[in-house]
Amino acid sequence: MKSGFVAIVGKPNVGKSTLLNRLIGEKVSIVSPKPQTTRNKILGILNEPDYQIIFIDTPGIHKSHNKLDEYMEKSIKVAQKDVDVLLLMIDGSKGIRQNDLDFVRQYEKSSQKVIVLVNKIDTTTFEKLYPDLAKLNSMSFVEDIIPISAKTGKNVDVLLNKIKSLLTDTTIYFDEDMYTDKSLRFMVAEMVREKALYLLQDEIPHGLAIEVVKMQDIDGVMHIDIDIICERKTHKMIIIGKNGSMLKEIGSRARIDIENLLGQKVYLQLFVKVKEDWRSSNYYVTDFGYDQTDL
Repeated sequence: MKSGFVAIVGKPNVGKSTLLNRLIGEKVSIVSPKPQTTRNKILGILNEPDYQIIFIDTPGIHKSHNKLDEYMEKSIKVAQKDVDVLLLMIDGSKGIRQNDLDFVRQYEKSSQKVIVLVNKIDTTTFEKLYPDLAKLNSMSFVEDIIPISAKTGKNVDVLLNKIKSLLTDTTIYFDEDMYTDKSLRFMVAEMVREKALYLLQDEIPHGLAIEVVKMQDIDGVMHIDIDIICERKTHKMIIIGKNGSMLKEIGSRARIDIENLLGQKVYLQLFVKVKEDWRSSNYYVTDFGYDQTDL
């Protein structure tokens, strides 16, 4: 039995969370068109008869502008410590640019095994991609360069086989029925946040947070109260929508995912609250339960 830790690292919106969900076969990390959707490190645990692989999804690499950004940046650094393999993900649909090459070269002296993933190959052709792949071949510290599509699953099996070949640990870190280390409350909050980010798109800046106020099983029905936190009163009205239409749609879509997660009926109530500049305070850490134990 072999095991190991694998960190997925890359710039915002390159497909890290989509890959994690594909690898685990469960919805571990939320996905949205907005960059920096993932706010902290999320573990996805793949259990097979001969392997336990712990994947770590990280926030997109970006410059810090407030305390939330600083927290996300720390999450990336923590995720890279003491892992066995680093998966460096690049968006192949845009070609491999100089800043992508610079990003990979940062890990030249890394003590971990490095695999470069060129994602979104379903949106381009091999003929267009091949010259760019050649730019990476000169980097001798890279174990392998694997073009993949996290969306369709193309070459994900190749990636898994490569990871397995690099593992040497024999310790089993989690029970075989676990697929993430996150609590149910965290997962429920993230499902609501995913639907809000998707439906609101560019109408609301990235300043949204979710607080699970109550989760209570009453006669087999899970009653959940959730606060959606935004930064401005104008944002609150957009989130609520005309006659509450947007808030109802967010709740309706989120409830389906939450019921699938919990395996039971859910009564979900959403409330919208305004807290100005919450991203520049510790509010999001203390009240939303984001994991900061090793930051």
